[in-house]
Amino acid sequence: MRSISEAHVARPGLAVVEVAALDDTTAFAVQELLAAQCAIAAAERTVHEPGEPGVRLRLFLDLHPDNDQDDPVSDGET
Repeated sequence: MRSISEAHVARPGLAVVEVAALDDTTAFAVQELLAAQCAIAAAERTVHEPGEPGVRLRLFLDLHPDNDQDDPVSDGET
């Protein structure tokens, strides 16, 4: 997976979450649970690393979606 940039965690309330799960269905179910609680930049696909079990999914959270004035994620810097 790509490295995390400073823009993804530039202010309090922004976070990067990486989900490790057995399968796509489980990983996307976790994503849906998080989306119900806060604003997210959802992942469209999972990644399988050769030699490692299961899949990984990375998404970006904003715990304060009403305050997006200086939000680097909403500016397209993902």
